[in-house]
Amino acid sequence: MALTDIELAQKLTDAARDAILPLFRGDWEAETKADNSAVTEADRAAEAAMRAIIEKERPDDGIIGEEYGTRNEGAGRQWVLDPIDGTQSFVAGRAIFGTLIALNQEGWPVLGVIDQPVQKERWIGQIGEGTTLNGKPVKARPCPAVEGMSLATTSPHCFDAEQSDAWLNLVVNAYPKRPFPIYGGDCYNYAMLASGHVDCVMEAGLKVHDYAALVPVVEGAGGIMSDWQGNPLDAGSDGTVIALGDPARLEDVLAAMGSSELAPNVRLSKDTSILPSSGGFKFPPIGDE
Repeated sequence: MALTDIELAQKLTDAARDAILPLFRGDWEAETKADNSAVTEADRAAEAAMRAIIEKERPDDGIIGEEYGTRNEGAGRQWVLDPIDGTQSFVAGRAIFGTLIALNQEGWPVLGVIDQPVQKERWIGQIGEGTTLNGKPVKARPCPAVEGMSLATTSPHCFDAEQSDAWLNLVVNAYPKRPFPIYGGDCYNYAMLASGHVDCVMEAGLKVHDYAALVPVVEGAGGIMSDWQGNPLDAGSDGTVIALGDPARLEDVLAAMGSSELAPNVRLSKDTSILPSSGGFKFPPIGDE
């Protein structure tokens, strides 16, 4: 009997775990790819294992993989694989990386898995269905306003100058007394958002294998994902990403990104000034109350 898509996704995730876990905190060296990102034998072994299963179980489906590229590019169904999202964390022995698996239909993510193999945590989301963590339903939490929401991004160094302005504007709005966003985390930030522990994740420069699996997980938990213009994410998106646990805050966040002045549902104080240990790098100025 043929596997269902969710059963196949589970099988792929198990295969990736089996490839990754023996190498975690092991004795090997990371390589640097042409785009300056890191890759290890664990990345390659995990993706190779998943691709072999797809080619056997779904020979007509396409594959988009971070390490080994695209197969059956014109197929309407595409399995999108990121064997280790957060390779730098994997290299550093930090258990906040994850395996990402998505099924795109005609470019739209409809099924997604975020798997943290060391902690044995697996989020599965499907459009039109709920999101589960190890088989139990999870929900993103409501957020009444931008001020006070918890923000996360993997690294502010991933933003260009204009994107940095947008990020800092949002930080100023969310943390009017002391800027203290969450840094690091890669895909794990989105898993925490789906489980109700983080309110907003903001990134830029992502590729389809970085974000496709996140969409069904976040939206299945009641959240929303978009680009920085508020458009839904598909295979052709520009790589800017906003994830929110409360969809009602999307317009507020977009407004806050555009200006450090008063944004909807936000009250600012006058004393926000400078990033700690930033060498004088200031947030955008805040207007009078």
